[in-house]
Amino acid sequence: MCFPRTFPAALVTDVARRLEGGSADALWVIEDCFYTTGPTLSAAALAVTERLTVGLGILPAVARNPAVTAMEIATLCALAPGRFLPGIGHGVQEWMGQMGVRPKSPLTTLEEVTVAVTRLLAGEKVTVEGKEVRLQDVKLDQPPTQAPPILLGVRGPKSLALAGRVGGGVVLAEPASPSYVRAAVEQAGSPDDFVVAAFSAFCVRSDRKTAYEWTAPWLAGLIAENNPALKPLPFYEDLITRYDELGVAGLVTMPQDWWAELGPIGTLDDAATHLDALEAAGVHHIGLFPDPEVEHGLPQLDYVLELAKR
Repeated sequence: MCFPRTFPAALVTDVARRLEGGSADALWVIEDCFYTTGPTLSAAALAVTERLTVGLGILPAVARNPAVTAMEIATLCALAPGRFLPGIGHGVQEWMGQMGVRPKSPLTTLEEVTVAVTRLLAGEKVTVEGKEVRLQDVKLDQPPTQAPPILLGVRGPKSLALAGRVGGGVVLAEPASPSYVRAAVEQAGSPDDFVVAAFSAFCVRSDRKTAYEWTAPWLAGLIAENNPALKPLPFYEDLITRYDELGVAGLVTMPQDWWAELGPIGTLDDAATHLDALEAAGVHHIGLFPDPEVEHGLPQLDYVLELAKR
């Protein structure tokens, strides 16, 4: 399950405990400006569990110095060896501008940060004078015994190619359909041992129509913003035409197999079928993203646990 940025921070320990007790594999925490911080939520979740993996999607590359980012990751790895998966990404550039850290080249910056953090976690002494990253004889006192893969939270073709070149994997934001996953991994160059984490908009209801009605406005927003994750869909052109002609109501009544490709949306059986398709597409870690409002999103945890039992 993903822990939405809008959930109160104090809920993270209860959610983590329930996921671990219910045989779920992982909790993904979100760091978005200007909500809650990922390392703090990760530490809290790791501290109250013994088995659960905690993933962090994502740390903006320029929000911290790469030496501090490496320190954060190494500390979390020490708290729970083998149970922490860190993600780094560009961050929303508007937010980076608000903080006065917007880089001239987000792509170059992400590459320099990823390489520096990877080397530091490997125990190297790092000196670098890059366009954005400058370090002088920096070496972690306590690097991880086994460094985790650095997953890059990216979506554009150039950024995905970068992830395949210098990252250990990717974190694909929702809607990470199986078709989008396959296209993204191909754009990354399909490297060996490439870890794929995917976030899926999660909406299970007692009947499909109710789930579709709940989710259709969100899908309409993705279409309006020209979200690149939609374009690999095999029915993309038909989807756009349908929305242009019929609006949100047309999305509610679109074919069930379209919804099944888009996400774990519909009945519990529909959600299980979607998760099987994601795994077949090569996804290693699936974060089910519930409604951002606590009163609607938190009850979805029961369905996450039902799927974990399967």
